Amino acid sequence: MTFSEKMKTKAKSMQKKLVLPESLEPRTLQAARIIVDEGLASEVFLVGKKDEIAKAAQSVGADLTGVKISTPEESEQLNEYADEFYELRKHKGISPEDARSKIIEPLNWAAMMVRKGTADAMVAGAENATAAVLRAAMTIIKTKPGTKYASSCFVMSLEDTKWGVDGNFIFADCATIPDPTPEQLAEIAIASSDSCKIFLEADPITAMLSFSTQGSAQHPMVEKVTKALSIAQDKRPDLLIDGEMQLDAAVIEKVGAKKAPNSKVAGKANTLIFPDLQSGNIGYKLVQRLAGAEAYGPILQGFAKPVSDLSRGCSIEDIVTTSAITLAQV
Repeated sequence: MTFSEKMKTKAKSMQKKLVLPESLEPRTLQAARIIVDEGLASEVFLVGKKDEIAKAAQSVGADLTGVKISTPEESEQLNEYADEFYELRKHKGISPEDARSKIIEPLNWAAMMVRKGTADAMVAGAENATAAVLRAAMTIIKTKPGTKYASSCFVMSLEDTKWGVDGNFIFADCATIPDPTPEQLAEIAIASSDSCKIFLEADPITAMLSFSTQGSAQHPMVEKVTKALSIAQDKRPDLLIDGEMQLDAAVIEKVGAKKAPNSKVAGKANTLIFPDLQSGNIGYKLVQRLAGAEAYGPILQGFAKPVSDLSRGCSIEDIVTTSAITLAQV
Protein backbone atom coordinates (compact mmCIF):
# COMPACT_ATOMS: atom_id res chain seq x y z
CA MET A 1 0.00 0.00 0.00
CA THR A 2 1.42 3.38 -1.01
CA PHE A 3 1.62 6.33 1.38
CA SER A 4 -1.30 8.09 -0.32
CA GLU A 5 -3.41 4.93 -0.06
CA LYS A 6 -2.57 4.66 3.64
CA MET A 7 -3.60 8.26 4.24
CA LYS A 8 -6.87 7.75 2.37
CA THR A 9 -7.61 4.64 4.40
CA LYS A 10 -6.87 6.53 7.62
CA ALA A 11 -9.03 9.50 6.57
CA LYS A 12 -11.92 7.16 5.72
CA SER A 13 -11.70 5.52 9.13
CA MET A 14 -11.61 8.86 10.98
CA GLN A 15 -14.52 10.54 9.16
CA LYS A 16 -13.70 14.17 9.92
CA LYS A 17 -14.95 17.41 8.39
CA LEU A 18 -13.05 19.25 5.64
CA VAL A 19 -13.37 22.82 4.36
CA LEU A 20 -12.14 23.90 0.92
CA PRO A 21 -12.33 27.70 0.70
CA GLU A 22 -11.38 28.04 -2.99
CA SER A 23 -14.87 27.15 -4.13
CA LEU A 24 -14.74 28.66 -7.64
CA GLU A 25 -11.46 26.97 -8.54
CA PRO A 26 -12.18 24.17 -11.11
CA ARG A 27 -9.76 21.53 -9.76
CA THR A 28 -11.03 22.11 -6.22
CA LEU A 29 -14.63 21.58 -7.29
CA GLN A 30 -13.74 18.32 -9.03
CA ALA A 31 -11.67 17.21 -6.05
CA ALA A 32 -14.60 17.90 -3.71
CA ARG A 33 -16.70 15.49 -5.75
CA ILE A 34 -14.05 12.76 -5.49
CA ILE A 35 -13.55 13.31 -1.75
CA VAL A 36 -17.27 12.82 -1.18
CA ASP A 37 -17.47 9.81 -3.50
CA GLU A 38 -14.49 8.12 -1.84
CA GLY A 39 -15.84 8.83 1.64
CA LEU A 40 -12.67 10.54 2.83
CA ALA A 41 -14.59 12.99 5.04
CA SER A 42 -17.86 12.97 6.93
CA GLU A 43 -18.61 16.44 5.55
CA VAL A 44 -17.04 18.58 2.83
CA PHE A 45 -17.65 22.34 2.88
CA LEU A 46 -17.12 24.91 0.14
CA VAL A 47 -17.10 28.61 1.04
CA GLY A 48 -18.96 31.15 -1.04
CA LYS A 49 -22.23 32.09 -2.64
CA LYS A 50 -24.38 29.17 -3.73
CA ASP A 51 -25.30 30.49 -7.18
CA GLU A 52 -21.69 31.36 -8.04
CA ILE A 53 -20.43 27.96 -6.87
CA ALA A 54 -23.20 26.15 -8.76
CA LYS A 55 -22.30 28.00 -11.97
CA ALA A 56 -18.59 27.24 -11.57
CA ALA A 57 -19.33 23.58 -10.83
CA GLN A 58 -21.58 23.26 -13.86
CA SER A 59 -18.87 24.67 -16.11
CA VAL A 60 -16.53 21.78 -15.19
CA GLY A 61 -19.21 19.10 -14.88
CA ALA A 62 -18.82 18.72 -11.11
CA ASP A 63 -21.91 17.41 -9.34
CA LEU A 64 -21.95 18.93 -5.85
CA THR A 65 -24.60 16.62 -4.42
CA GLY A 66 -23.54 15.88 -0.84
CA VAL A 67 -21.18 18.87 -0.66
CA LYS A 68 -22.15 21.58 1.83
CA ILE A 69 -21.83 25.27 1.06
CA SER A 70 -21.08 27.83 3.74
CA THR A 71 -22.01 31.36 2.67
CA PRO A 72 -20.45 33.82 5.14
CA GLU A 73 -22.88 36.69 4.47
CA GLU A 74 -25.87 34.43 5.15
CA SER A 75 -24.43 32.32 7.96
CA GLU A 76 -25.86 32.16 11.47
CA GLN A 77 -22.25 32.16 12.67
CA LEU A 78 -21.36 35.51 11.07
CA ASN A 79 -21.65 37.59 14.24
CA GLU A 80 -19.86 34.95 16.33
CA TYR A 81 -17.02 34.62 13.82
CA ALA A 82 -16.69 38.40 13.39
CA ASP A 83 -16.52 38.90 17.16
CA GLU A 84 -13.91 36.18 17.49
CA PHE A 85 -11.83 37.69 14.70
CA TYR A 86 -12.05 41.11 16.33
CA GLU A 87 -10.77 39.69 19.63
CA LEU A 88 -7.87 38.06 17.79
CA ARG A 89 -6.87 41.23 15.93
CA LYS A 90 -7.92 44.18 18.09
CA HIS A 91 -4.35 44.55 19.36
CA LYS A 92 -3.48 45.46 15.75
CA GLY A 93 -5.99 48.30 15.79
CA ILE A 94 -8.72 46.60 13.78
CA SER A 95 -12.29 47.87 14.30
CA PRO A 96 -15.39 45.63 14.71
CA GLU A 97 -16.52 46.79 11.27
CA ASP A 98 -13.17 45.84 9.72
CA ALA A 99 -13.33 42.47 11.46
CA ARG A 100 -16.73 41.80 9.95
CA SER A 101 -15.53 42.66 6.44
CA LYS A 102 -12.35 40.59 6.82
CA ILE A 103 -13.93 37.46 8.24
CA ILE A 104 -16.14 36.91 5.20
CA GLU A 105 -13.06 36.45 3.02
CA PRO A 106 -13.01 32.73 2.12
CA LEU A 107 -9.58 31.87 3.59
CA ASN A 108 -10.38 33.65 6.86
CA TRP A 109 -13.85 32.14 7.04
CA ALA A 110 -12.53 28.62 6.45
CA ALA A 111 -9.79 29.09 9.04
CA MET A 112 -12.40 30.27 11.56
CA MET A 113 -14.56 27.23 10.77
CA VAL A 114 -11.59 25.09 11.79
CA ARG A 115 -10.84 27.19 14.87
CA LYS A 116 -14.44 26.93 16.07
CA GLY A 117 -14.82 23.23 15.23
CA THR A 118 -17.36 23.53 12.43
CA ALA A 119 -14.68 21.89 10.29
CA ASP A 120 -11.73 19.78 11.41
CA ALA A 121 -9.25 20.61 8.65
CA MET A 122 -8.64 23.12 5.86
CA VAL A 123 -6.93 22.73 2.48
CA ALA A 124 -6.18 25.69 0.18
CA GLY A 125 -3.54 27.06 -2.15
CA ALA A 126 -4.74 25.97 -5.60
CA GLU A 127 -5.36 29.62 -6.42
CA ASN A 128 -4.00 31.50 -3.39
CA ALA A 129 -0.33 32.09 -2.71
CA THR A 130 1.29 30.27 0.19
CA ALA A 131 1.68 33.57 2.05
CA ALA A 132 -2.08 34.12 2.00
CA VAL A 133 -2.87 30.62 3.26
CA LEU A 134 -0.25 30.90 6.02
CA ARG A 135 -1.49 34.35 7.03
CA ALA A 136 -5.05 33.10 7.55
CA ALA A 137 -3.82 30.05 9.44
CA MET A 138 -1.38 31.95 11.64
CA THR A 139 -3.91 34.69 12.41
CA ILE A 140 -6.89 32.46 13.19
CA ILE A 141 -5.95 28.81 13.74
CA LYS A 142 -2.59 29.73 15.31
CA THR A 143 0.19 27.38 16.40
CA LYS A 144 0.07 24.62 19.00
CA PRO A 145 0.64 25.55 22.65
CA GLY A 146 4.38 25.80 23.24
CA THR A 147 5.08 26.27 19.52
CA LYS A 148 5.93 29.69 18.11
CA TYR A 149 6.68 28.85 14.50
CA ALA A 150 4.83 26.96 11.77
CA SER A 151 6.94 24.97 9.34
CA SER A 152 6.50 22.25 6.74
CA CYS A 153 7.66 18.78 5.87
CA PHE A 154 7.59 16.40 2.94
CA VAL A 155 7.02 12.67 3.08
CA MET A 156 9.51 11.20 0.62
CA SER A 157 8.66 7.68 -0.56
CA LEU A 158 11.32 5.57 -2.27
CA GLU A 159 10.79 2.21 -3.95
CA ASP A 160 13.78 0.75 -2.10
CA THR A 161 12.37 -0.17 1.31
CA LYS A 162 15.77 -0.45 3.02
CA TRP A 163 15.78 3.32 3.61
CA GLY A 164 14.04 5.09 6.46
CA VAL A 165 10.70 3.52 7.39
CA ASP A 166 10.02 1.01 4.62
CA GLY A 167 11.41 3.48 2.10
CA ASN A 168 9.79 6.58 3.62
CA PHE A 169 11.44 9.66 5.13
CA ILE A 170 10.35 12.96 6.62
CA PHE A 171 12.27 15.89 5.05
CA ALA A 172 12.02 19.36 6.65
CA ASP A 173 11.83 22.28 6.27
CA CYS A 174 11.66 22.37 2.48
CA ALA A 175 9.07 25.07 1.85
CA THR A 176 8.44 27.55 4.65
CA ILE A 177 11.27 29.18 6.65
CA PRO A 178 14.17 30.41 4.45
CA ASP A 179 16.90 30.84 7.05
CA PRO A 180 15.74 29.47 10.40
CA THR A 181 17.27 30.66 13.65
CA PRO A 182 18.47 27.99 16.09
CA GLU A 183 15.12 28.31 17.91
CA GLN A 184 13.15 27.88 14.69
CA LEU A 185 15.33 24.98 13.57
CA ALA A 186 14.74 23.27 16.92
CA GLU A 187 10.98 23.64 16.50
CA ILE A 188 11.23 22.27 12.96
CA ALA A 189 13.03 19.20 14.35
CA ILE A 190 10.41 18.68 17.05
CA ALA A 191 7.43 19.18 14.74
CA SER A 192 8.96 16.90 12.11
CA SER A 193 9.59 14.19 14.69
CA ASP A 194 5.92 14.36 15.62
CA SER A 195 5.01 14.23 11.92
CA CYS A 196 7.03 11.03 11.63
CA LYS A 197 4.83 9.47 14.30
CA ILE A 198 1.65 10.62 12.56
CA PHE A 199 2.48 9.87 8.94
CA LEU A 200 5.03 7.06 9.05
CA GLU A 201 3.57 5.52 12.22
CA ALA A 202 7.09 4.94 13.52
CA ASP A 203 9.29 6.25 16.30
CA PRO A 204 11.23 9.20 14.89
CA ILE A 205 15.00 8.94 14.53
CA THR A 206 15.88 12.53 13.72
CA ALA A 207 19.14 13.82 12.25
CA MET A 208 20.06 17.52 12.21
CA LEU A 209 21.93 17.75 8.91
CA SER A 210 25.04 19.79 8.16
CA PHE A 211 28.27 19.64 6.12
CA SER A 212 29.93 18.63 9.41
CA THR A 213 29.53 15.53 11.56
CA GLN A 214 29.87 16.12 15.29
CA GLY A 215 32.66 18.66 15.20
CA SER A 216 34.45 17.63 12.01
CA ALA A 217 34.23 21.25 10.79
CA GLN A 218 34.01 24.62 12.52
CA HIS A 219 31.78 27.33 11.03
CA PRO A 220 28.90 29.60 12.11
CA MET A 221 26.52 27.52 9.98
CA VAL A 222 27.54 24.43 11.95
CA GLU A 223 27.16 26.29 15.24
CA LYS A 224 23.57 27.14 14.33
CA VAL A 225 22.76 23.45 13.97
CA THR A 226 24.45 22.48 17.25
CA LYS A 227 22.56 25.24 19.08
CA ALA A 228 19.31 24.04 17.55
CA LEU A 229 20.08 20.49 18.63
CA SER A 230 20.64 21.59 22.23
CA ILE A 231 17.36 23.53 22.28
CA ALA A 232 15.41 20.63 20.78
CA GLN A 233 16.86 18.11 23.22
CA ASP A 234 16.07 20.39 26.17
CA LYS A 235 12.47 20.97 25.03
CA ARG A 236 11.75 17.35 24.10
CA PRO A 237 14.07 14.94 25.87
CA ASP A 238 11.67 12.14 24.92
CA LEU A 239 12.68 12.43 21.26
CA LEU A 240 15.70 10.78 19.64
CA ILE A 241 17.42 13.70 17.91
CA ASP A 242 21.13 14.01 17.14
CA GLY A 243 23.56 16.05 15.07
CA GLU A 244 25.20 17.91 13.57
CA MET A 245 25.50 15.21 10.93
CA GLN A 246 26.34 14.79 7.26
CA LEU A 247 23.70 13.09 5.14
CA ASP A 248 25.67 9.91 4.57
CA ALA A 249 26.42 9.59 8.27
CA ALA A 250 22.72 9.97 9.00
CA VAL A 251 21.37 7.28 6.67
CA ILE A 252 24.18 4.80 5.88
CA GLU A 253 24.98 2.53 8.80
CA LYS A 254 28.65 1.89 7.98
CA VAL A 255 29.35 5.58 7.49
CA GLY A 256 27.44 6.50 10.62
CA ALA A 257 29.35 3.96 12.70
CA LYS A 258 32.65 5.42 11.48
CA LYS A 259 31.83 9.14 11.70
CA ALA A 260 29.58 9.12 14.78
CA PRO A 261 30.18 5.83 16.61
CA ASN A 262 28.40 6.92 19.80
CA SER A 263 25.25 8.21 18.10
CA LYS A 264 21.93 6.35 18.34
CA VAL A 265 20.74 8.22 15.24
CA ALA A 266 23.69 7.86 12.86
CA GLY A 267 22.98 5.38 10.07
CA LYS A 268 19.38 4.92 11.16
CA ALA A 269 17.68 8.29 10.58
CA ASN A 270 14.15 8.42 9.20
CA THR A 271 13.59 12.16 9.77
CA LEU A 272 16.02 14.59 8.15
CA ILE A 273 16.24 18.23 9.24
CA PHE A 274 17.94 20.51 6.72
CA PRO A 275 19.76 23.60 8.04
CA ASP A 276 17.95 26.03 5.73
CA LEU A 277 15.36 26.26 2.98
CA GLN A 278 17.87 26.23 0.14
CA SER A 279 19.36 22.89 1.14
CA GLY A 280 15.95 21.44 2.02
CA ASN A 281 14.30 22.43 -1.24
CA ILE A 282 17.27 21.26 -3.31
CA GLY A 283 17.52 18.04 -1.31
CA TYR A 284 13.94 16.93 -1.71
CA LYS A 285 13.92 17.74 -5.43
CA LEU A 286 17.16 15.79 -5.99
CA VAL A 287 15.65 12.73 -4.34
CA GLN A 288 12.37 13.22 -6.20
CA ARG A 289 13.85 13.75 -9.65
CA LEU A 290 17.00 11.61 -9.63
CA ALA A 291 15.94 8.79 -7.31
CA GLY A 292 12.34 8.70 -8.52
CA ALA A 293 10.83 9.23 -5.08
CA GLU A 294 7.26 10.33 -4.58
CA ALA A 295 7.17 13.68 -2.75
CA TYR A 296 4.07 14.33 -0.65
CA GLY A 297 3.83 17.89 0.59
CA PRO A 298 4.54 20.47 1.68
CA ILE A 299 2.60 19.39 4.76
CA LEU A 300 2.25 22.27 7.20
CA GLN A 301 3.12 21.44 10.79
CA GLY A 302 3.05 23.22 14.11
CA PHE A 303 -0.51 24.53 13.82
CA ALA A 304 -3.10 23.95 16.52
CA LYS A 305 -5.36 22.24 13.98
CA PRO A 306 -4.62 20.72 10.56
CA VAL A 307 -4.23 23.01 7.57
CA SER A 308 -2.45 22.35 4.27
CA ASP A 309 -1.13 24.56 1.49
CA LEU A 310 -1.30 23.35 -2.11
CA SER A 311 0.92 24.26 -5.02
CA ARG A 312 -0.90 26.45 -7.51
CA GLY A 313 0.19 23.93 -10.14
CA CYS A 314 -1.48 21.05 -8.30
CA SER A 315 -3.60 18.40 -9.99
CA ILE A 316 -7.06 17.26 -8.93
CA GLU A 317 -5.50 14.12 -7.44
CA ASP A 318 -2.99 16.27 -5.53
CA ILE A 319 -5.90 18.06 -3.86
CA VAL A 320 -7.58 14.77 -2.99
CA THR A 321 -4.39 13.26 -1.57
CA THR A 322 -3.48 16.40 0.35
CA SER A 323 -7.00 16.48 1.80
CA ALA A 324 -6.60 12.88 2.98
CA ILE A 325 -3.20 13.68 4.52
CA THR A 326 -4.65 16.72 6.29
CA LEU A 327 -7.68 14.84 7.59
CA ALA A 328 -5.40 12.07 8.87
CA GLN A 329 -3.78 14.61 11.25
CA VAL A 330 -6.98 15.46 13.10
